[in-house]
Amino acid sequence: MAQYLVKRVLLAIVTIWLVATLTFSLMHLVPGGPFLAEKSPSAATLQALEEKYGLDKPVIVQYKNYIVNLIQGDMGESIKQRGRTVSDLIFTGFKVSARVGGIAILVAVSIGIPLGCIAALNRGKWLDNVIVLISTCGVAVPGFVVGTVLMIIFSVKLNLLPTYGLSSWKHYIMPVMSLAFYPTAYISRLMRSSMLEVMGQDYMRTARSKGLPQWKMLFKHALRNAVLPVITYLGPLLAYTLTGSFVVEKIFTIPGLGNAFISSITGRDYTMIMGTTIFLASLVILMNLIVDIAYKVIDPRIKLK
Repeated sequence: MAQYLVKRVLLAIVTIWLVATLTFSLMHLVPGGPFLAEKSPSAATLQALEEKYGLDKPVIVQYKNYIVNLIQGDMGESIKQRGRTVSDLIFTGFKVSARVGGIAILVAVSIGIPLGCIAALNRGKWLDNVIVLISTCGVAVPGFVVGTVLMIIFSVKLNLLPTYGLSSWKHYIMPVMSLAFYPTAYISRLMRSSMLEVMGQDYMRTARSKGLPQWKMLFKHALRNAVLPVITYLGPLLAYTLTGSFVVEKIFTIPGLGNAFISSITGRDYTMIMGTTIFLASLVILMNLIVDIAYKVIDPRIKLK
């Protein structure tokens, strides 16, 4: 296990370096700059701003300086939100996104896994067909469409739920439903197909021939093996959902990390773009590592190499 963890840490460092290098290169290849707004500053002001943030130096020097500072844990100061560091902005936005995304993931897992099991146990029956139909629609419809429809129904037509902010529990309902709809549908489909495959295995037929109750077969033998593909899916899903769905946060005016990331791109906030991209890459790597360890805990037969 220790050797495996050391290997994964080294691979993570290389991966983050590649992500940082690629993001930095693409960011500087795009024409324009962070100070070229509608009302452009004077040449002297522009030169002073570029000197302050080190943008007057050659790109290779800027890259070297950024990597050196990143190794020391310094992501720099935001160009657009002056006086605030990138780390502070990411931490502030992530707390909001993680709260909404965490609830959405809990809802998706709590509903998706039971729906998949119910569909598998009722294969070919009307209940299975209904669940498959709903999950297919959930996979096909994007989250921002779900959010817009929910807003029209519950806010515009019925006037039941607020449309922006997170000041009360009612504000969470529509964003959470928008974020949870797709993963719930995908998890239910994944769980259904995995459960059907597991229930066709020899050890399940043996348990059935011994007269074990169906609930005991499901929870003691089938579910533990059938849930492994769902755990694989949860790794990247957790990372992307916890950092915030960019469009959903924009629709409901949620001050999360996704909203900050979109603002940094539109405003060409170089340091913020780099910081959020590296943070997301690091979170994806961490979640995948946790998934691998969870695999080992659930099924001791799996070897981590």
